[in-house]
Amino acid sequence: MNASNHTSDLRTRDVRRRFDDAAGSFDEADFVHRVTCEGLLARMRPITAEATTVVDLGAGTGSAIPLLQKRFRRALVIAVDSSARMLQVVRSKRSLLSKRHAVQADARAMPLADASVDVVFSNLMLPWLDQPDLVFEEVARVLRKGGLFAFATLGPDTLLEIRQAWRASDEGEHVKRFPDMHDVGDALVRAGLRDPVLDVDRLSVSYRNSEALFRDLTASGARNTLYQRRTGLMGRNRFRRFTDALFSPGNACSLTLEIVYGHCWGGEPRRTGGDIAVDAGKIPLRQQ
Repeated sequence: MNASNHTSDLRTRDVRRRFDDAAGSFDEADFVHRVTCEGLLARMRPITAEATTVVDLGAGTGSAIPLLQKRFRRALVIAVDSSARMLQVVRSKRSLLSKRHAVQADARAMPLADASVDVVFSNLMLPWLDQPDLVFEEVARVLRKGGLFAFATLGPDTLLEIRQAWRASDEGEHVKRFPDMHDVGDALVRAGLRDPVLDVDRLSVSYRNSEALFRDLTASGARNTLYQRRTGLMGRNRFRRFTDALFSPGNACSLTLEIVYGHCWGGEPRRTGGDIAVDAGKIPLRQQ
């Protein structure tokens, strides 16, 4: 499915609300984010990139920031997220000596000037936004020429077991359909980003029962926010048919996560007159 078809899948307000609600529990349930963060940083190690300004796009609670500060020791790291409560956690972790700043913003409209950022790092933010083309265009705008965009996102086989199990219960939409690696690469090029390199990895996560599965999904904010989802109460029989299809008697359920890793480079930024923005490198540090 082409990435451009994902224009109205998610309720943005519901996504923000779920991550606001999950801010206090996210660090306990973000093991997938930790794995993909390590995978993303490992792929960045061979890349030579000097940076004075780094944006952690979709920063969540900021768990990647110390690692980014270690990788780019002289850089100001800016945490950008749409969730105010997630950014409150980021601020609570900040030491007096750390070079970081937190900005609440939509990834499709960052309040940063053209060509003001050296590195944009984004770990599993893209699955929670529609219209990845708009995100990539915004990244291309804020990146300096030759700047690095490194990201991890989800591919179409992600949670296929849950999608198949729901088919035994109803015909509703329960899992977003993610674009494949080739569609992501095409969208990067359309946005003006250069020389994309992508690869796919798979992660298997096992659960003994549905209670543990939905506890982790809720704690990490990863619940159904699709426009097409049913809005009424779910009956016991329908939910039982789903869990019976997902968990065979006496057996754990193994879920597939298809992880798409990628990096590319900034080209000439697109300029749109009338926008008001600030140079990210000139954001002052406030001591608390």
